[in-house]
Amino acid sequence: MKTAVWSAPEHIRIEERDIPEPGPGEVLLRIQSVGICGSELEGYLGHNSLRVPPLVMGHETCGIVERNGAGADRYVPGQKAVVNPLLYCGLCRSCRNGYTQLCEKRQIIGVHRPGAFAEFAVVPEGALVAVSAELNPFRASLAEPLACSLRATRRAMVRHPLAAVVVFGAGGIGMLCAMAARILGASEVLIADTNTERLEMVRRLGFRLTANPREESLESVVRAAFNGKGTDVVVDAAGFQPTRETAIRLVNPGGTFMNIGLGIDETELPINYLIRSEIELLGSFCYTARDFADAVELLEQGKITEEGWTEIRPLDEADAAFRNLVQGKVSSGKIFLQPVKEEHDHG
Repeated sequence: MKTAVWSAPEHIRIEERDIPEPGPGEVLLRIQSVGICGSELEGYLGHNSLRVPPLVMGHETCGIVERNGAGADRYVPGQKAVVNPLLYCGLCRSCRNGYTQLCEKRQIIGVHRPGAFAEFAVVPEGALVAVSAELNPFRASLAEPLACSLRATRRAMVRHPLAAVVVFGAGGIGMLCAMAARILGASEVLIADTNTERLEMVRRLGFRLTANPREESLESVVRAAFNGKGTDVVVDAAGFQPTRETAIRLVNPGGTFMNIGLGIDETELPINYLIRSEIELLGSFCYTARDFADAVELLEQGKITEEGWTEIRPLDEADAAFRNLVQGKVSSGKIFLQPVKEEHDHG
């Protein structure tokens, strides 16, 4: 089978490998679509200590059940499913408290074991979530990033249900956070990004409020856009010093600053200002089973789609796709890799 292997920093090579055999309790999945995640860009550059080459990455995926290993009988061959790549022990303190995404022994498919940048992948049966046969596989493979985004946005807005929301970043997570905010009842959503082509894409999708911090004062744009009321919720889906520092200054006193972007690790922040303004500072990592199920439901209902902001490239072009993303030469919000060309409608 064709496999895209991350073999060294800034290098992915295409290899022919044997189709893996599913072990007990595992399922062999024929991959139809797999998205490139922002966290994988950090891995590609060699900045992520969890990812060690050689590695087959890929955790945002949809496929068809090919065959089952011993004892795996929940899904039948031919059934379409998405993968919840977050594996947890169920026994540690975090798991017992219901925070399976914070499991002390958590593993992620595509990080700790081979992922879906291949024609086939083996996954634990319990990691599969069935979807309808009619669901576009590219839309379906948004389930994992949407679950991340939905959880972060829901937590950010819980105290501000009708807030005007600012989202930093028009990549995959930023776009899904913005879409989730609209569904959750945000009065307005403003998306900030430094890529002018992405901002044009955002406006075509109906997000009329945008800002480019390199070209204009974000504070002035927000004041004008929200009738001088400012914003009670800022979601940073980028995660860099300028976005984090600006977000704290941008959010109203008593507001919420949600961090989901993993751009850099260490950041200097005006903590005394945060204290005196009683700004709630939150971080969000992954999702719960409920978040994942809700994400799948939104995709099945067509309330969130891939249309107008994503693109498809063949698996053969994985290295070029990663290079383009790192260089900022991608105008879409998300790239899907397709191991085998199939006929699918795609907006």
